[in-house]
Amino acid sequence: MPTLTKLYSMEEAATHNKQDDCWVVIDGKVYDVTSYMDEHPGGDDVLLAVTGKDATDEFEDAGHSKTAIELMEKYFIGELDEASAPKMPELKIYKIDQPKDSVQKLVDLTKQYWVVPVSIITISVAVSVLFSRKN
Repeated sequence: MPTLTKLYSMEEAATHNKQDDCWVVIDGKVYDVTSYMDEHPGGDDVLLAVTGKDATDEFEDAGHSKTAIELMEKYFIGELDEASAPKMPELKIYKIDQPKDSVQKLVDLTKQYWVVPVSIITISVAVSVLFSRKN
């Protein structure tokens, strides 16, 4: 049979952000760590820094031991009420026609205006032939 737990909003959890009244939220669970502040190996500043927000990433980044994770259950007081959590707006993706890069533009122009490059090459070859005969 599932155990019923108290539900807290993030706003309510965030109000408990002092040395003598500190709650943290990790993986959707709310912990009252007030009595653990002095014992926390990282110091009370670490706990105070993560009140008022979801501290899951910070908790996981710290690399807590299995013993530390088991110890958390002692401070568990309830769960985060998902209905009270601010909803993330749906991400809309718009396709933007990317401009062609300058090389591709040059290739396109060359194909369109082939007379100019051919003329330049023809004149260059002619000048080179004329000057090579004089020597």
